Amino acid sequence: MCRARETVELTPEFRRLWRDSDPFEEVEKLEGEIFRSVKNRRTFRFEVEGRGYFAKIHRGVGWREILKNLLQLKIPVLGAANEFHALGALKEAGVPTMTPAAFGRRGLDPARQFSFLITRELENTVSLEDVAKKEVPAETRRLLVRKVAESAGKMHRAGINHCDCYICHYLIPAGSVTAETPVYVIDLHRARRRKKVPFHYLVKDVAGLHFSSMDAGLTRRDRLRFIAFYCRCMPSCRGNGRFWRSVDRAARRLYKKEFGREAGKEKSP
Repeated sequence: MCRARETVELTPEFRRLWRDSDPFEEVEKLEGEIFRSVKNRRTFRFEVEGRGYFAKIHRGVGWREILKNLLQLKIPVLGAANEFHALGALKEAGVPTMTPAAFGRRGLDPARQFSFLITRELENTVSLEDVAKKEVPAETRRLLVRKVAESAGKMHRAGINHCDCYICHYLIPAGSVTAETPVYVIDLHRARRRKKVPFHYLVKDVAGLHFSSMDAGLTRRDRLRFIAFYCRCMPSCRGNGRFWRSVDRAARRLYKKEFGREAGKEKSP
């Protein structure tokens, strides 16, 4: 439903749970395990009728924060709508991701807007960051490299860039990895949608994946495999030496900034 100052979209389970109630009042009553709590945003896990959900509640960021972002040539993130629309676009693009269960936005003043997003929990999953800490069979490693490359390529082809594109934001079901295993991309709080992702933001996302997998035991052949499958989705990057050099430089700068040393060499194939 949509009124002059608010938008609400609910899946059937929340239409039933919140029947004849104000969704904005109901979401304020929710409690659960806090995963993140900052001045204007709170993320927590809760359960309803035995099913797990994650809620992100956003409160107005204030004009000072908006102006600061604009002066830094950054687009301010005003609330949950950013992630909600990115999830819908990823679904359309065939990229596995979280499933929204409830979304609401209230207020016309961008500095004081209140919004929320509830997604269904991706049960029994592990992040690729945790997977990378263990010894992974070569066949599994190659399969995951391909799946992440295809996920990132489809996302970018659909005009979406993640802005926090690291392997910790990719989840897979726990257990054996097969060709049918989905790789879910999550945490799209800062994601942006355009008709075409600019060069800088393509580099930023792919460099994030490169940086965060530098200690994951990937070989040179794995890196080349990523490039090949990514370029199947993004042909403009095929043979684009400037792009891939920019990705490597950005990733190595991130690594040195994070760890205070140069990235190590890749393993032999």
